[in-house]
Amino acid sequence: MSELPGLGGDKPVHRIGGSDLCDLFGITPGMLTTLGKRDIVVRLGHDAYDLEESTRRYIASLRETASGRGGEEQVLNLTSERARLAREQADAQALKNAVLRGEYVPASDVERAWSDTLRALRSRLLAVPSRLRQSMQHLTTSDVTMIDRELRDALQELGNADA
Repeated sequence: MSELPGLGGDKPVHRIGGSDLCDLFGITPGMLTTLGKRDIVVRLGHDAYDLEESTRRYIASLRETASGRGGEEQVLNLTSERARLAREQADAQALKNAVLRGEYVPASDVERAWSDTLRALRSRLLAVPSRLRQSMQHLTTSDVTMIDRELRDALQELGNADA
């Protein structure tokens, strides 16, 4: 670090090299280049920076970023991420409330209930021909077999509906 006479003023300028400034700020040389492009660090020449003004600007940049007033891109990212988080939290709470009110049930419970209902329905439908044979004595064996075949075909067709 060296002190130069003031450039057009009374105040001296403290000059610092790039690697020393990186060490001071705890950043990489690539980040130093980025800060230079964003006009945050003040270059005095090849590998020479104004220590005081660069430090002031870097601290101001950090403060703005921390308060959500950083660069436009940073503010938009932070704002959109906060909004996304708020939506996700609201959705999660709405789902919890719906479950507590009994408006939603686990899919496994629904699947189990429908499976039980459909198995019982299948059993009852397959029992129809034998019940008809007992209660309707005028039906022939051929009639009962035809009723049985039609019911089985209908069940088979329903079972293959998704395929």
